[in-house]
Amino acid sequence: MARPSRAPVAPPAEEGNRRAELIRTAGRLFREKGFDATTIRDIAAAVGMRSGSPFYHFKSKQDLLKAVMIEGLDVALVGMRAVAGRGGSPEELFRDLVHAHLRLILDPANDFSILLYEWRSLTEESRAEVIAAKDRYEEVWRVALEPLVEQGRIGGGRLAHLFVFGALNWIVQWYHPEGGLSIDQVAGKAVDFLLRP
Repeated sequence: MARPSRAPVAPPAEEGNRRAELIRTAGRLFREKGFDATTIRDIAAAVGMRSGSPFYHFKSKQDLLKAVMIEGLDVALVGMRAVAGRGGSPEELFRDLVHAHLRLILDPANDFSILLYEWRSLTEESRAEVIAAKDRYEEVWRVALEPLVEQGRIGGGRLAHLFVFGALNWIVQWYHPEGGLSIDQVAGKAVDFLLRP
């Protein structure tokens, strides 16, 4: 009796590439259509998979959203640590961090802004894991802001980073590239607004 043939198993590297492709594609679709309006079938079709294939890599659409957010935060963290590693005065570091953060959230090719728009779509369990990644990202800022808080250049004490993020993240609500200001120009104005003389 002939044994039934098994589907070929993808090599680990290929599986990793497919997973990364799913995360990138889901991020783009969540940004363009919103989490609720995007189906697993949409994501699968966009990467050339059968509709059930993404479930090989992710338990659910919710799991995929969590992965998009954590991946975005981890990539952003690498960039922020590189900025912080350049050195310079506390004011220079703050300026560099603000510019880097606004490039992340305002660049239409970047999926980092999904964190701001789809936070409420996370389940409680998923939210806890994303918060852990967000805390790592914010730690770079907390360390950078400490000397500015001590110098009285930024108010808010221990909560300074939350006030700064609140102001910076709200910019996604009103910024339009065709409005006449580049991202770097907006970043410069944000720094001037947030930093006391």
